[in-house]
Amino acid sequence: MFRVVTPETEEQLERYFTFRWTYLRQPWNFPPGSEKDEYEQVAEHRMLVDGKGNIVACGRVHLNTAEEAQIRHIAVHGDYHRRGLGQMILGALENVARDMGAVRAVTNSRETSIEFFSSCGFVIEREAPNELGMLKRQQMVKKLSDPSSIILHPKWCKELQDTWRDTIPITEHMGIKLHKYSGNTLETRASLNKNINVHGTMFAGSIFSLATLTGWGLLYLQLKERQLSGDIVLGDGDIHYHKPVTMKPRGVCNVESLSGKFATLEKGHKTRFTLRVEIMDGDNPVAEFKGIYWVLPPPSPEDKK
Repeated sequence: MFRVVTPETEEQLERYFTFRWTYLRQPWNFPPGSEKDEYEQVAEHRMLVDGKGNIVACGRVHLNTAEEAQIRHIAVHGDYHRRGLGQMILGALENVARDMGAVRAVTNSRETSIEFFSSCGFVIEREAPNELGMLKRQQMVKKLSDPSSIILHPKWCKELQDTWRDTIPITEHMGIKLHKYSGNTLETRASLNKNINVHGTMFAGSIFSLATLTGWGLLYLQLKERQLSGDIVLGDGDIHYHKPVTMKPRGVCNVESLSGKFATLEKGHKTRFTLRVEIMDGDNPVAEFKGIYWVLPPPSPEDKK
């Protein structure tokens, strides 16, 4: 039995880097330490271990941009080739990339590993710089999709994501993405890497922003459902923090929590709505947000005169 783990202790990290050096640098007579680069502190590291805790595969992923993740340093123990462990560690890294908000993965593949990455859905985009000054590589790319995502009204959801990007720039900086919309529930996700404080947890302000935008997004989509429009503004927000966010920030808002009279908006009047957003860390609830939003109707033809 094999399992994916994150090296965290000094002993685990030492074993992880030694494994990387053994399979990716020692064969070309590069000294210990050459397996590391400037991205180690901002990257996510994973290793595959057997039932006794021995490392049998490893890999790393970091963000190049808010939407692009780079996968590097995949290595598999020589005794375990062609047993699916490379696909297993790559799949784990792709899941990490999705959780960080990436929609595209890139890797600079040596010629000997092009066949492996091709079998996993990557395609050659262009030639990449040589590795170690001697090994030819090709940059390969893969579009990341999440089969668990439910997107009802994908056109509206794209409009919402574009509206966030164009009018609320903080969403891009935080890596906030619309993850699911079922018509009843909206789920958003944020990149922990982009919102992490010195304690290794998510900034309280980032949690508040994620909650605010999740509520804003549900209201936006509910207006679309009713063929209504208007400017949505936050009137007041109250949040209670229960636990820190240390892994996977998620915002969840259900229509059942939404209260307000859409009929008032239909008559061209400013309308007050209230709702609740639950912030999760993976599957664990960590904060609850209660928001008051106002929707300002578009100006009438008479107002424009």
